[in-house]
Amino acid sequence: MAVDTQTRPARTTPRPAGGRFGAVAERIRTFAFFGAPGLFIYACFVLAPILISFGYSLTNHNPFNPPTRFVGLRNYLVLFTDAEFLTSLRVTTILTVIVVVVPNVAGLGIALLLDRKSWFYNAMRTVFFTPMVLSSVVVSIVWTRMLDDQGLVNQALRALGVADPPGWLSDPRIALYSIAMILSWQMLGFCVVVYLAGLQGVPHELVEAAAIDGAGPVRRFRSVTWPLLAPALTINTVVLLISAFKTFDHVQVITHGGPGTGTTATIAYNVLQTGLVANRQGYASAMAIVMLVIIAAACAVTLKILNRREVSL
Repeated sequence: MAVDTQTRPARTTPRPAGGRFGAVAERIRTFAFFGAPGLFIYACFVLAPILISFGYSLTNHNPFNPPTRFVGLRNYLVLFTDAEFLTSLRVTTILTVIVVVVPNVAGLGIALLLDRKSWFYNAMRTVFFTPMVLSSVVVSIVWTRMLDDQGLVNQALRALGVADPPGWLSDPRIALYSIAMILSWQMLGFCVVVYLAGLQGVPHELVEAAAIDGAGPVRRFRSVTWPLLAPALTINTVVLLISAFKTFDHVQVITHGGPGTGTTATIAYNVLQTGLVANRQGYASAMAIVMLVIIAAACAVTLKILNRREVSL
């Protein structure tokens, strides 16, 4: 039988009509169909407001005191010598540190307790996540009633024998920490859910192998479970960092920046007060841009550190 030794031509992928230009045109059409709508929305509702705010920050814009004049970087120079802004920066930093640490630690502990299969534990997961879906205003009003001098918390303390319970929201020394605890309580459910998702992704084979090798519960958590929760830690830390740094609702409803002068006034609270109450929109825009830069820098550093930890694990 004769064997056909003639070499068959290799199959080639058909090129789009028009050669290289046609391929580029096809990619542009694909991007325009799938990516352009999202990019357009992002540009309109994120990039454009940032650019407009930056433009306002270079002026002395006040809608009730025209004309608007270009002042360059003067707003930024005044900002870093403004005692009110520096106080709000300190308040925001303290609030952010507490809100990042407390829900992370408590959320991890609660997630470890709820990482079981039962209708009871499923119900408890719902209970812990409920505050997260509530409005910040509703949460603030409820806690304001509970932490009032004659509220439920102080009445319980008096029943336990505390003659002079603290003024949780009226004492300038502890009002900020009360707000931090309220915000931590509301964000706790988010951390619990994220850590639970991470725990369910831990391979049982690794945990069982560590147990067979003689590792106790603490050693198994430290050597097996905790390293695999690195992505959950990254998500929680970044979300808490952003949420805490832009806190406004709780301060506005609970303390209005007090008690006293600026003891609980965050940067976001001062931005709204300066821009909408004092009508110094140019100066408020400079404050908002500085807040944006601080949040972006803090998130970038946090992501770099935590992502490096994930890679090293």
